[in-house]
Amino acid sequence: MSNAPNLIDPFQRAITYLRVSVTDRCDFRCVYCMSENMNFLPKKELLTLEELDRLCSAFISQGIRKIRITGGEPLVRRGIIGFFEGMSRHLDSGDLSEITLTTNGSQLRKFAGDLYRFGMRRVNVSLDTLKADKFARITRWGRLKQVLDGIDAAQDAGLRVKINMVAVKGANDDELFDIVEWCAARDMDLTFIEVMPMGDLDTMERLGQFWSLKDVEAELASRYTLSDLDLNTGGPARYKRIEQTGQKVGFITPLSHNFCEACNRVRLTCTGQLFQCLGQEGEFDLRKVLRDNPDDDTPVITKLHEAISHKPKGHDFDYSRQAIEGQMSRHMSHTGG
Repeated sequence: MSNAPNLIDPFQRAITYLRVSVTDRCDFRCVYCMSENMNFLPKKELLTLEELDRLCSAFISQGIRKIRITGGEPLVRRGIIGFFEGMSRHLDSGDLSEITLTTNGSQLRKFAGDLYRFGMRRVNVSLDTLKADKFARITRWGRLKQVLDGIDAAQDAGLRVKINMVAVKGANDDELFDIVEWCAARDMDLTFIEVMPMGDLDTMERLGQFWSLKDVEAELASRYTLSDLDLNTGGPARYKRIEQTGQKVGFITPLSHNFCEACNRVRLTCTGQLFQCLGQEGEFDLRKVLRDNPDDDTPVITKLHEAISHKPKGHDFDYSRQAIEGQMSRHMSHTGG
């Protein structure tokens, strides 16, 4: 199996990073991600774990070097540890450099040891507040204690934990320094993410939630010394070091600072739709090709290359002029975080 960078988009960017949503289901109902009463996809529309393995393997054969598993909440999918066990063969062969996970942390106490055993070394945990009552309001169904316990379990298992915090004005803007100090004390890096216009949303409500990371960075700089880091982890974040704590802080800014020029990734949904860009509606149906050719991956690989040849230069997210431009109708839980 070759892992040369064979997937080259029209702007000469090598596509080496695949984000895979394994389910649209979640045990939380975060207010910026999904409705409280979600209508989840019929199970027959979802790729089976065997189909997910087959598609991921096809991508790896074409030069994908990093895979991040997302959801929904990926660890609520039945049998998901078996999928990680199967994918570990690509880590053992060296064809895949890394497989990582983005999770809400609720199931980490149960699965952290298995994740490490099957080759995972890093996880991202979504955590927007350290206050239990506020956590319950943001997630609707979540319990902060369960997530903190999961983070403990992940660190005990040897996993490196990074915290992802969605910056939401009026929700967690009063906790900025608390979260920074908490992560520093636990030797965890931290990434801030701007809230994105996806799914069912009220325009003025979402505009009111938007907290530009330019303002977050300025507030951090009022207390700490920030140094630029020339670091590329394969994702969209740009990084700075907080000199007083030594920790790395990332900023994912799809709205205030477009990061598309170096995009090296595509997203596969739990239904087998390949999105070349999080912020565009265009998609390619890999599920149909996969199921129409159960014993031959050649048509699947041909379709991968066709999809990459249509990858756009960038997304169109924009909150300017008191309107939301580039809004996506699909939920983040469908595409994958």
